Amino acid sequence: MAKIRRVLKKVGVKPSKVQEIQDFGKKGAPLNTQHPFYFGFLAASGALVAIALLRALQSASQVFVLIIIALFLAMGLNPTVDALQSRKLSRSVAVSLVVFIAIAIITLFAFVVIPPVASQGNDLLESAPQLLDSLRNNATINQLNNDYGFIDSLEKKFEEWISDGKIVTGAFGGVLGVGRTVLSGAFSALTVLVLTLYFLISLPSVTKIFYRLAPASRRARVSSIGDAIISRVGSFVGSQVLIAALAALFVFALALGIDLPYAAALAMVILFVALIPLIGHFLGASIVVLVALTQSPSKALLALILYTVYVQIENFIITPRIMKRSLAIPGLVTIVAALLGTSLLGLVGGVLAVPIAAAILLIMDEVVFPKTDNA
Repeated sequence: MAKIRRVLKKVGVKPSKVQEIQDFGKKGAPLNTQHPFYFGFLAASGALVAIALLRALQSASQVFVLIIIALFLAMGLNPTVDALQSRKLSRSVAVSLVVFIAIAIITLFAFVVIPPVASQGNDLLESAPQLLDSLRNNATINQLNNDYGFIDSLEKKFEEWISDGKIVTGAFGGVLGVGRTVLSGAFSALTVLVLTLYFLISLPSVTKIFYRLAPASRRARVSSIGDAIISRVGSFVGSQVLIAALAALFVFALALGIDLPYAAALAMVILFVALIPLIGHFLGASIVVLVALTQSPSKALLALILYTVYVQIENFIITPRIMKRSLAIPGLVTIVAALLGTSLLGLVGGVLAVPIAAAILLIMDEVVFPKTDNA
């Protein structure tokens, strides 16, 4: 204690202001991390934290879905932005140009599709009684109707919807439900658009921040793998657009071949619907068949057969080849990943499953397989 006072006196601190050092005793033995109580406490704490995080994610799941969609779109559009930057444009100008083109395509879709779809819906409603009568002219279907009455039930339900005006409001939970659905969809679309714009502008700086989390000795390799993953997501988006465009061209040719009305509008609808994994062509076939029903049941049957044949060709020939070339993954992995992603996270999971599978395969090729080969 005296030695401490002498040292403090030399540096100009008065000894009277120095408090006496208290003796708190010797340090105890460290905690036994192998004790069952210690392990149980950590396990219970980890479980509570995990449950709290899952509840928080569940309560904000819709927001996270919008963020994931926006990030996915940003990574998909990033190759186009990089291509424009290579032509000596600034990133902000390139992002503005890409977003402007995307908004122009969506606006063109709205102006081309909405008016004929509304007109075609009215035509379908007006021709529904004649369609039901034509079904009764078939001897087999008429016999099934006499035994089970499904055509009579369908006609009765259809007349109830038309007379009460419930065909639209009933689908969305009433008039307030229609307004709520429209406002929610508009807000979600605006949110995704704004987030995509911010992600596109700040994607290089954000990736640099995440790359700095890696050790300096491995940072270059991590950066290369991360850039390759972003590039694969962009390739997936381009491949999906190409596949949807081929489907739209097929439907346009089909509509012209069997003389269906609004061929261009049907092609535009298929262009967007085909982007939805697994159920996209189911919705597209339903729309095409409904439009063909307004002409004749034979045209509807022919359209259904031809569309089904095209879907099989796309699933087993077109999609595996395009995805294997752009993402370097087998066609079987593409289909299995889409099925698993849809079953786990619905539509968003189906969209994200294939590029995530491509990223996992890339990491395995660059990190896991070299270690196992040298083991």
